[in-house]
Amino acid sequence: MNGRAEVWRLTKRLDATFIRIDKLTSDLEIQSDFARFLCILVSGYLEKAITELILEYAREQASPSIQRFVEYRMKNLTNVNAQRLQTLMGSFDPDWEENLEKFIVDEKKAAIDSVISLRNAIAHGEHVGVTYTRISQYYIEIQKIIERVADLCLPLA
Repeated sequence: MNGRAEVWRLTKRLDATFIRIDKLTSDLEIQSDFARFLCILVSGYLEKAITELILEYAREQASPSIQRFVEYRMKNLTNVNAQRLQTLMGSFDPDWEENLEKFIVDEKKAAIDSVISLRNAIAHGEHVGVTYTRISQYYIEIQKIIERVADLCLPLA
């Protein structure tokens, strides 16, 4: 499966999870519990989608040995905040880094940085006050970032 197709599959699966949780309850405390779960899923979605897009770019552009190197380096991609994503993309093309620096601002920057920060706090047993509405908004902004990365790595003809 290529990068865009895999991202689409991941998106549809996560969309379905949001829909199920949205229908589950109107109890705000339970929604907050699920929001923490969704935060972890959204951060994983971000990391997996970025990885898939970069791997597909390498498959299309590079020799098998470079593809293996990129795959090896991408295996441990974690904590992808705005700065780390921009730096990673800049390692492939400086114009990509500049493009993302201009694109990932305001709500987008807050979304990506917050999701990673919240995920780390949740993983370390800290109490976080994230709501279902807030994580839904973050997810929308992260989808925009992933779409921009897809357009950079795998432009549609």
